[in-house]
Amino acid sequence: MNWLLVVIGAAVGAPLRYLTDRAVRPRHDSVFPWGTFVVNALGCLVLGALTGATLAGAASSRVGLLVGTGLCGALTTYSTFSYETLRLAERGWKFLAVANVAASVLVGLGAVHLGSQVARALAGG
Repeated sequence: MNWLLVVIGAAVGAPLRYLTDRAVRPRHDSVFPWGTFVVNALGCLVLGALTGATLAGAASSRVGLLVGTGLCGALTTYSTFSYETLRLAERGWKFLAVANVAASVLVGLGAVHLGSQVARALAGG
């Protein structure tokens, strides 16, 4: 039944990714891939919170499969991030390509850390 938890999480994460990207993209008049940036940051925050909750004993491995592997796996996208970064560089926007990589890594790590700390504090651990 573990696979079913992953499928259910992914069935929520994939449309959430699509809808978030579609909501974010029109708000920015820029070639920067804001939609992908936002879904990846959001996924890092959720995964950090899940990790913090698990370490504090407030979440089980089954929740990890549902939310971590399923939802976050379908919500976030390293392949699209890589493709969009390459396209920026190929089109001459090298600064934006480097900024996308740097900002994505820094924001992603920060979001994981923040999520983990908040979840641990809420769980009392």
